[in-house]
Amino acid sequence: MDSEDLRMEAVERDASPQRWRSRSNPRPSHEIERRVTATTTSTSSSESSAIRREIGMSRVATQPDLERHPTVISRIQTARSQHSATVGRSLKSRESRKPLPEFGAGKPYPPPLPAQEEYVVEFDGPDDPLHAQNWPLRKKLAVGTMLGYTTLVSAFTSSIFSAATGSVAKAFGVSSEVGVLGVSLYVLGFASGPLLWAPLSEIRGRRLPLILGMFGFSIFQIAVATGKDLQTVLICRFFGGFFGACPLAVVAAVFSDMFDNRTRGLAITVFSMTVFTGPLLAPFIGGFITTSYLGWRWTEYIAAIMGFVAFGLNLLFLEETYPPVILVSKASELRRRTKNWGIHAKQEEIEVDFRELVTKNFSRPIRLLITEPIVFLLSLYMAFIYGLLYLFLTAYALVFQGVHGMSPGVGGLPYFGMIFGMICAGIFIVLQQPSYNRKLSANNDIPIPEWRLPPVIIGGACFAAGLFWFGWTGYTKSIHWIVPTLSGLLTGFGLLSIFLQSLNYLVDAYLMFAASAIAANTFLRSVAGAGFPLFARQMFNGMGIQWAGTLLGCLAAVLVPIPVLFYLYGHKIRSRSAFAPTAPLQRITEEEEEREGNADAEKTTNGDHNV
Repeated sequence: MDSEDLRMEAVERDASPQRWRSRSNPRPSHEIERRVTATTTSTSSSESSAIRREIGMSRVATQPDLERHPTVISRIQTARSQHSATVGRSLKSRESRKPLPEFGAGKPYPPPLPAQEEYVVEFDGPDDPLHAQNWPLRKKLAVGTMLGYTTLVSAFTSSIFSAATGSVAKAFGVSSEVGVLGVSLYVLGFASGPLLWAPLSEIRGRRLPLILGMFGFSIFQIAVATGKDLQTVLICRFFGGFFGACPLAVVAAVFSDMFDNRTRGLAITVFSMTVFTGPLLAPFIGGFITTSYLGWRWTEYIAAIMGFVAFGLNLLFLEETYPPVILVSKASELRRRTKNWGIHAKQEEIEVDFRELVTKNFSRPIRLLITEPIVFLLSLYMAFIYGLLYLFLTAYALVFQGVHGMSPGVGGLPYFGMIFGMICAGIFIVLQQPSYNRKLSANNDIPIPEWRLPPVIIGGACFAAGLFWFGWTGYTKSIHWIVPTLSGLLTGFGLLSIFLQSLNYLVDAYLMFAASAIAANTFLRSVAGAGFPLFARQMFNGMGIQWAGTLLGCLAAVLVPIPVLFYLYGHKIRSRSAFAPTAPLQRITEEEEEREGNADAEKTTNGDHNV
């Protein structure tokens, strides 16, 4: 780890020194630390109260007491971690050697603020209505539905073009492989877009990137629909993916802003289902459009109309959810109303720094991908899964249109087998959440990453089985079309189970470096998603549908041991990692906290006697 990585880790660990500490002899990360009950702390609490009375301290509802509230402490930790991880927080590379200019009008420089930290605005306790986690449930559901639709539009547009590739190739006189580039370049836009949208959402909040992203997305879909030559169509597809990547990069963060640890898993599950069902809903709609009098251009007009609807909804109804930016607005209002221009939010101290931008968005993700076996192997597995999601756009067309003679519209309906499989996976993961929460409570709310992996193992076996099923039932017309359609139940179930819980595993394993781990994963899987459709037709036509399915099934089976390996030995692998904190930071129990308070009080008393 370089100096920037070490600094970031130190800030994370020091975010709340009164509440967190690193044990001198911590338990291994795979063992559960049982929670101390409230009854064990009563004696210490009484002793501490007696000491307070002895040294003349009174316990009143002051700001320090407020900061002891677990919710407040958690939010302070999160805010400090966000501030330390935000691009541009450090200004070392922007220090100027020029002398300061004169203050002007013959005035001397004013003295610094007497206590600068006192001018930094904060939230007013755990129930502050400004904080997105305190919004009414009805409001959260409305925002979640709106952003789910926004994400669905972006994912939907990635594959609706697949139904038009033949028409596009014919219209511009190119091969079918060149026509498929419209899908591949859009997915490449997915890979490059987060490099802009993720840091922008950390600096300016979630609302601005989503509005800009959906506006640019919609404009470029219009450009594709009206393009007069192939290069215009392909270039605009890439930029449509670049802008369309914004909800994929930012919406999950919005859900993290609105929902706490207990409910966030359900919200992210629903978000992931929109990401993966979107590409599977589009082909049959695109098929009916391209075979109608509307023609292939209306596949993009429809996407543009859906995009402008999402843009309008976000512009009119989406409120900011990122806590640091909410505090910026609060500070601005307080300055205006009190005329005290020293009031500010921590976020206003940030200036964009290009060197940090390169480090956090390029250098560190690549280093994680190369040096961390967990990041590399899981990213490889997920890249294969994500590539097959877009390969299915060609494979299903070959089976249901080529073998069974369906029209492009009807031939897209078998994707509903995979969609139902994903719904089953989502329900399966949600039903496991209570068990996970019990483990989390027993371990002082410290997650053990390997708890996430059993669904990945089950999903991997189902996914491999579904590929064999699809290949050996879809190659001949003598087998009814419903049989290969039903294989989608297993492939869809496996795809979402693997993807969702693998992402959660990376987040739990790398904590303060989770964003870099996800960035590395996103890069590799998006490259696979762009590349797989380019050779799908040649592979299935050259090998035959049954043997191509067998090859893919074998590769999927070979990759199944990866989550098994990490489930059994992940804690040992992480113990050798420079980025994965295997010795978890453990909450100081109330008993230990009171004991430390007693010691401090005794020191104070002794100091008074010495004086």
